[in-house]
Amino acid sequence: MGMTGKERLTALLSGKDVDRIPVLSVCQYVTYGLMEKTGAYWPEAHYDGEKMARLSAGGAEILHLDAVRVPYCQTVEAEIYGSAIKDGGRTHLPSIAKPAFSLGEEPRIPENFTAKGRIPAVLDAIRRLKQTVGAETLVMGSLVGPFSVAANIIGVSALLKASLRKPEQLVPYFEAAEKTAEQYAQAIIDAGADAIVIEDMMASLDMISPKTYRVMAAPYEKQLIDFIGGRVPVIIHICGKLDQVMKDVAATGAAAISVESAVDIPAAKEEFRQAGITTPILGAVHPIDVLLEGSREDVREAVQQSVAAGVDAISPDCAIAPDTPLENLLELTKAAAELDL
Repeated sequence: MGMTGKERLTALLSGKDVDRIPVLSVCQYVTYGLMEKTGAYWPEAHYDGEKMARLSAGGAEILHLDAVRVPYCQTVEAEIYGSAIKDGGRTHLPSIAKPAFSLGEEPRIPENFTAKGRIPAVLDAIRRLKQTVGAETLVMGSLVGPFSVAANIIGVSALLKASLRKPEQLVPYFEAAEKTAEQYAQAIIDAGADAIVIEDMMASLDMISPKTYRVMAAPYEKQLIDFIGGRVPVIIHICGKLDQVMKDVAATGAAAISVESAVDIPAAKEEFRQAGITTPILGAVHPIDVLLEGSREDVREAVQQSVAAGVDAISPDCAIAPDTPLENLLELTKAAAELDL
């Protein structure tokens, strides 16, 4: 009898052997088809812990992924800080409509942070997932990295301009975001999550320079991961072509790095080998070209190519488009299970 998904990913994240390559979606994987099959829909599933858990559990029960995760969007923390949120309704994810602060304003940390906004629903969903699918499936709680929370509370444009001209102005926002991320991470651990995902999408080299990543993003990612202290493994996801900073991302202490197919994975693996870095790399099936617009054969080919490139677990590059066909997502796990490793 083979490993369960939970056993498989737990082994991978702790540097042990697995029976086959794991399959998960580090980022959000909800589709319209999954909503229909579970009977849980956006936007209610962003606010109601039972619906959030039921929809997320479809990742295990319907898609046969080795892990499930909540929440679905990247606006939870920013909303508590006071950023105005545009509701995506049934078809789209919530987004930032207006940042909470103007650059130069003091970033006030709300009291009882984890009791506010949608965090109680996220924690309720984690507890429910542990009861429903947690025996065999890894349950992940996801939070947004400090650099990206700062972008969400002062605005992307303001953050990017200041990072080039007056980076010292950004420090209070990074520090506040890291401190509330510690509170959120502690609550996720207390709720029983098996792992934490840090999504620091704005730390992408598509947006900032390698130097900016090393000076402004990586230190706060590392501080947060140090706080978590190995109590649960951390998977870090950063979008874009990270080739110039892959060793820096590994140095944050994350148990695994989730990358997009833009990354030269064979080169990264060789760089890691030479440096004695054993951090697993997860990826890298394109969510649009392959999963949304491709055929099942395209999915199968992408899985094979990712494994040949050296990924340690199969995952979509980034968030899944909600109109992605379920049959393509099902092909991810089927193709991985049939690989001869």
